[in-house]
Amino acid sequence: MVDKKQLRKMIMQQLTEMPSEQYTSLSEKLASQLFLTSHWQQSKVVALTISRFPEVDTFPIINKAWSEGKQVAIPKCLPKTREMNFRIFSSYDNLEVVYSGLQEPVVDKTKSVQPSEIDLLIVPGVAYTLKGDRIGFGGGYYDRYLVDYNGFTLSLAFPQQVVNKIPLDQHDLPVQKIITITE
Repeated sequence: MVDKKQLRKMIMQQLTEMPSEQYTSLSEKLASQLFLTSHWQQSKVVALTISRFPEVDTFPIINKAWSEGKQVAIPKCLPKTREMNFRIFSSYDNLEVVYSGLQEPVVDKTKSVQPSEIDLLIVPGVAYTLKGDRIGFGGGYYDRYLVDYNGFTLSLAFPQQVVNKIPLDQHDLPVQKIITITE
């Protein structure tokens, strides 16, 4: 079996080679499936990341949440401790570009939110199994956060990201639901 590093590299390569029309179309389909779930419909506070290609596009999801009156929380990463603090943001003007080109909330323009206040956490990653095992981008931020999070977790996965088996470590925590497209 391949190790995490090899699997990450292999899947990222496949994702970066995806044509932009396919990327947009699949992102829209995943978002549409998300919007049909009871977890989405019942949530008042949705937490997710500001995506960057080739991650599933989260901008339409953020816009839909706002149009439905939901609050959106995005993570502020703390690289020294590899922890995250989710913050409610209500405008793209409240974002700043930090390391690696990531967009994060500007601390003095956003309000911190406790894990117990988040109804739905959409967890990013590179590879998933259908039962919810996942590997992320290697920083361990979400694994640390999930230890103290008791709300509902799900991930949106392109078909290329779904594999039969993932080499897991003890600290790797699964999500409760995977939304993907079976082709």
